[in-house]
Amino acid sequence: MTTPAWRRADTTWFRDCRWGMFTHYLADAASNLQPITLSPDDWNRRIDAFDAAGLARQLADHGVPYFVITLGQNSGFYLSPNAAYDAITGIRPSKCSRRDLIADLAAAFKPHGIRLLVYLPGMAPATDAVAKAKLEGVDDARHTTLQRHWEAVCREWSLRWGRGVSGWWIDGPYDAPAYQHPDEPNYRSFATALKAGNPDSIVAFNNGLRTPLYSMTEYEDYTPGEIERDMTVSPGHLPDLSRLAPYPEFINGARLHVLTIMGEWWGKGPVRFPDELTIGYTKFINSRGGVVSWDVPLTRAGLIEEEFRPQVAALGRALRQDA
Repeated sequence: MTTPAWRRADTTWFRDCRWGMFTHYLADAASNLQPITLSPDDWNRRIDAFDAAGLARQLADHGVPYFVITLGQNSGFYLSPNAAYDAITGIRPSKCSRRDLIADLAAAFKPHGIRLLVYLPGMAPATDAVAKAKLEGVDDARHTTLQRHWEAVCREWSLRWGRGVSGWWIDGPYDAPAYQHPDEPNYRSFATALKAGNPDSIVAFNNGLRTPLYSMTEYEDYTPGEIERDMTVSPGHLPDLSRLAPYPEFINGARLHVLTIMGEWWGKGPVRFPDELTIGYTKFINSRGGVVSWDVPLTRAGLIEEEFRPQVAALGRALRQDA
């Protein structure tokens, strides 16, 4: 049987958003690689106290058109139940929250017209030794067991949320050749699992923090675009004069997108730029048909850190005035 041609999702709505807010809401610090001491009960209490309605009101007040939240990262604690994950890892009590915070956020955002996207690593949680061993199984050059297990986990979440989730930002997988293999499991089967509940959702696969911006595979819809200190504006530098031109609207077919930090680090302050620079850089990427996601920290209760609210409001106001 012939495999049908792959069609990327329509990213017009994403382009029209122009910008959005990204946040690291985790059991530990962003990119932490040390095990943490936290009980599932404590995690559930934290998630139960998250003010989804309050966050929705703040985002609406500040004109934020989409919001990306970390479903989990390295600790093995997640913001939503997942029976496949629990069955594969055998961890009891589960480190997946009882409350489906992603579903609750989608419901809270819908009346305001705010899109929800989720962040998830493309691999097992790095500091949870039990989960990592179970998910990875007997490793091979293509990480086949891990890929199959992780696709099952992601498929369950995608089917659970349906059209409530408009996109995914997958951190990794970093072993790109294994996922570029023509046989499944690969980027195509991974993207298919992510889109199981919403075929129109958009997907990006991050292969590391670097410039120029890139797209690793035809099975992603927008560029991961992760940058930190450098505010990239073009694909290259001297002596190749042709690469001094600004980024195009699409890179290898994927919508131009930049993900960067509004503070000094992921999920941390203080605010690093004056409003004019944050607004100006966003407008520059917009002028190329691109989109910028700004990482902004939340309080434990799920509200925007007060220090960041003025700049978020200024950015939203400036782009609304241009619309």
